[in-house]
Amino acid sequence: MEYDVKDLKLAEKGKLRMEWAGRFMPVLNSIKEKFAKDKPLQNIRIAACLHVTSETGNLMETLKVGGAHVRLTASNPLSTQDDVAAAMVKYNKIPVFSIKGEDNKTYYDHIHKALGHAPQITMDDGADLVSTIHTKRTDLLEDIIGGTEETTTGVIRLRSMARNKVLRYPIVAVNDANTKHLFDNRYGTGQSTVDGILRATNVLLAGLNFVVAGYGWCGRGVAMRARGAGAKVIITEVDPLKALEAVMDGYHVMPMSAAVKIGDIFVTLTGDKTIIGRSHFQKMKDGAIVANSGHFNVEIDIPALTALSKSKKKIRESAEEFTLRDGRKIYLLGEGRLINLAAAEGHPAMVMDMSFANQAMCVLFLAREGRRLDIKVYSVPKEIDESIARMKLETMGVRIDRLTAEQKKYLAAWEEGT
Repeated sequence: MEYDVKDLKLAEKGKLRMEWAGRFMPVLNSIKEKFAKDKPLQNIRIAACLHVTSETGNLMETLKVGGAHVRLTASNPLSTQDDVAAAMVKYNKIPVFSIKGEDNKTYYDHIHKALGHAPQITMDDGADLVSTIHTKRTDLLEDIIGGTEETTTGVIRLRSMARNKVLRYPIVAVNDANTKHLFDNRYGTGQSTVDGILRATNVLLAGLNFVVAGYGWCGRGVAMRARGAGAKVIITEVDPLKALEAVMDGYHVMPMSAAVKIGDIFVTLTGDKTIIGRSHFQKMKDGAIVANSGHFNVEIDIPALTALSKSKKKIRESAEEFTLRDGRKIYLLGEGRLINLAAAEGHPAMVMDMSFANQAMCVLFLAREGRRLDIKVYSVPKEIDESIARMKLETMGVRIDRLTAEQKKYLAAWEEGT
């Protein structure tokens, strides 16, 4: 079996980590049990470009017991848990191509390795797999049924491809599912981002000016958790509706050009590039801490920071100290990569349970319906979204009401009023 991981001797630790995560993923586990019995993905070839974590390991195992032939590569050079990668190879016999800290060339070499079995379904976290297929491996397109995309950033890229009529196969935007973005993005990103910042710095958040760039679901989660830790949270936005919502949620809202003068910690979560650039670094306070929790590191203009600096050094495991020419110091966390995975362990398994349940069910949907779909980006079918929400509630011991026949009739009618 072909693979490329750091060290197979790490496998036992990774196996235990996967077992621990699986303990908190009851919805995915119930899907795995059904997949093991019915084998609905028999002989379907899947290439996945996802964060290689313990939760992902449980998803890959679910797809494999369902009959699929799976290959996995990392969707970020710093997000791999090397012990989990080793465990999937040794114990699950899944070809994994992923090493934490790999350089850019190795990252893309691994993507090509994941495509080595001519996949019929792709699973993406940022759309690097899809873009590689569309630019470098067009020979694979004929066999591909469809794909899934996990992130806001990836969905933005894929919708751009669809608008420009260059997308060659249908994609299901898992990120659009309510059981994904309302929970994974908000509660998962919120907790794990703050966790990553604290592990990287060990600073006390209470009393600090904490700047959150972007008030989407991820930004809302980070702002909520930072405020809970006692930070004074500032939001920067370009969307007037999101900015208005942030104001009414009780946050200070201002342009980044103003926030950089007073901010102590900065986190970008926009899906766009150069959110913090040269002009911002020039105005930052001595000791400012800068991190990114958007999918790609382009949100922070690292080349500009490097050009402004007379020296830099690694001062902690996940923190670099840049000394500017005027003597001010700026600290960049996790090389500008996803700080929740570069310095911490990513989202808790409890919330990834729903996200990866969506992934598994959308792969099944594509296997059954993909050949009949038009080439565009689809939202997750409502019945999948709602079924996952119900399953999650059941695992939590929560019961809810159901509409009566009379109530259903009332909601479907227009005649009855006051």
